[in-house]
Amino acid sequence: MVYRRTHQVVKRLAARRNAILAAARDAAAEGGMSAVQIAPVAARANVAAGTVYRYFPSKADLISELIADVSRAELTAIRRAADAAPGPSSALAAAVTTIAVHVVSNRKLAWGILAEPVDVDVTASRLASRREISAEVETRIEAAVRAGHLPAQDIPLAATALIGALHESLVGPLAPPDIEDPVKLRDSVQAITLFALRAVGVLDARARGLVVQAVMPVMPARREQGALAG
Repeated sequence: MVYRRTHQVVKRLAARRNAILAAARDAAAEGGMSAVQIAPVAARANVAAGTVYRYFPSKADLISELIADVSRAELTAIRRAADAAPGPSSALAAAVTTIAVHVVSNRKLAWGILAEPVDVDVTASRLASRREISAEVETRIEAAVRAGHLPAQDIPLAATALIGALHESLVGPLAPPDIEDPVKLRDSVQAITLFALRAVGVLDARARGLVVQAVMPVMPARREQGALAG
């Protein structure tokens, strides 16, 4: 006789797995990837260490899935913001802004996902994460080029360059140390979004309007007028 898991059992297993991942995410957000260790994560998730190993056979598996899980959530947010925009240029601005906000809202976790040294090999998960985000930016640039809003260009290279600029300027070693300040955070998101739009060929006046349009929903503290539809 073949045992089949009931719906309730499947839900319970999924909930426990999600709780472990949430605990790992909280640990990384507080202490970086070095804080993602099996025993402390198990304690946070209120499960035994052996239970963690049943879902994630090794620390490498746990961290790799954490990277994938955080990246999936970010990708969903990027698509939601871009799809809600009124046009392709606005969609690109919304995508860039969303990435920037995700990065600066939790720099320690973002750095852990991107490049913090860890004692296990999570290269494949990190590369897959970056490729997915870059591909989404590619899609938004390509749509704006097709609509005649941007000049013809090497779209994959442009998308990769924008992702690199966002990460290096907002979370890399050269990022400003005081970026967590709310005013500095808002200004940094606006500045990097404006830079990205200019870099792919949006004229300055229009780029400024698109930045206002994209940033206002996620940075409500600043009220500006004159947003341009894309």
